[in-house]
Amino acid sequence: MSENKKVHIKKVYEQLIEAWNNRDADGMASLFAKHGESIGFDGSQSIGPKEIYSHLSPIFRDHPTAQFVSKIKDIRFLGDNAAILRAIAGMIPLGGSDIKPEVNTHHTLVVINNDNNWYIELFQNTPAQFHGRPELVEQMTDELREQL
Repeated sequence: MSENKKVHIKKVYEQLIEAWNNRDADGMASLFAKHGESIGFDGSQSIGPKEIYSHLSPIFRDHPTAQFVSKIKDIRFLGDNAAILRAIAGMIPLGGSDIKPEVNTHHTLVVINNDNNWYIELFQNTPAQFHGRPELVEQMTDELREQL
């Protein structure tokens, strides 16, 4: 598949992270397809840009959300107009300077191309706790610290 398509898909993910870090609910919601779905770290589910905005807006307004530090691990195409992006992410609490390992996460994006624009069909934010395997938490945290 085209490296150009990968660049566009990577940009969508980077815009998602930037919107989160800027506490921009509208910016995040606008990246989603009409029926795009967001599944949060706590399991909350929002479908469609309006619902995603309604879910995120009070979070950003009322809570000091941590900043994401992320690293894209893979982009795999499912045809000409769909792809999966996998990334890892850590969070730096407001006022902090280091990643909080207990909230490391795996990010999964399914993106679709509609009229030459890439949109998020699914964003899933899955905790990476690696129960009973602290060395994997440490390894992921170290890999994310390289992004700082």
